[in-house]
This record gives sequence, C-alpha cells and structure tokens, in this order.
Amino acid sequence: MDLSWVLRNADMIWGYTLSHLYFTLVPTMLGLVISLPLGWLAAARKVTYGPVVGVTSLFYTIPSLALFVLMPKVLGTKILDPVNVVVALTIYTVALLVRVVADALLAVPAETKTAAVAMGYSPLQLLTRIELPLCVPSLVSGLRVVVVSNISIVTMAALVGVSQLGSLFTLGFTRRSLVPIVVGLVICVALAFACDRLLAVAGRLVSPWQRKGAM
Repeated sequence: MDLSWVLRNADMIWGYTLSHLYFTLVPTMLGLVISLPLGWLAAARKVTYGPVVGVTSLFYTIPSLALFVLMPKVLGTKILDPVNVVVALTIYTVALLVRVVADALLAVPAETKTAAVAMGYSPLQLLTRIELPLCVPSLVSGLRVVVVSNISIVTMAALVGVSQLGSLFTLGFTRRSLVPIVVGLVICVALAFACDRLLAVAGRLVSPWQRKGAM
C-alpha cells in the first residue's frame, strides 16, 4: 500500500466518502418513508399483498447500471445529475423494504391488536402505537440489509460519472494502480460495517422491551 498516495489525496478520498454516505443514507430514508404505507397496504388485505409486494420486488431485478442510465430519460435530468442516483437507490430500497414492512405487520399477534381495539385504539393509533413499535426489530434488520446493499450499488454510479468511492475504482483501473482500488474497497467495507453496527445499536435503543425480554 502506497501510503504517500493516500496522504496526498486525503481530501479527495474524504470527499468521495461523504458523497458515498449521502447517496447511501438519503435513498434509504426516502425508501423507508415510501415503504411504510406500501407495506401497510400490502398487509391490510390478503388480496393486496401479492400485487404490491410482487411489483415492488421486481424493481430489484433491474440492473443498477441500466437504471442509472434510464433515470435521466425518465426524470428529464442530465446524466451527471446526482438526483438520478438518489431516485434509483430509493427504488431499490423500496423493492427490498416493502416486503419487510408487510411481513412485520402481519407478524404482530392478533390478540395484541384485538386488545388494543377493545381499549378504544383507532386504526391510526393501532398502527403507530402498537404495530409499528412491535415491528422495529424486523424493520431494523431490513434496513441493515438495505444499507449494506446500497453501499455496494452506489459504486456503480462511477460508471456514469457520479463521484463517490466507486470513482476510486475507475481511477485505479485507468491508471493501472491497485492503490485507489484497495483504498475504495477498504473504506466501503468499513462504511458497511459501521452503518450496520449503528443501526443495530439504534434498534436496541428504540426498542428497550426487546433488551428486557432477552435478560
């Protein structure tokens, strides 16, 4: 490893890292916001589960590079517009999370929901105060998969000229140097591990009853 190259390009590497985090976390948050109502719709009726989950899951079969190239034509943006990457990664996030949300809601015990309704909970109160809190462990598990997946997929955006850690891969290939490639790989793995751990900790913090149940 040529540490001198890393030191000389520390600012560039840091900028790519921040950009990579942006393209990972923003679509993840947007995808979660979109997936919650879609997952609820899928879980609300047996007849809606198949179509909603099936259609959204199909989005994940679209190759990432093809989706990045397609976005400018769909959105009317330029090929280098960061919005293309955000929208594409949001689509992938929705494709993964809708099933997670729907299955988590369906897993809430029927007796728990019946008791809440008997206590006078409205449908909205039942969802926000009972069902979603009980779904936190499953949602966090799904988010951990999504974040790690998005960190990997974002690197493909370098092929359409969007700067992030994937740009280190293209730089290494064009200059026939392993150093940028290794640096990009190491940072991507570190980001995936750090985000996964942070989500795991956050999940335990927002669901303290899970910690008590494990004791």
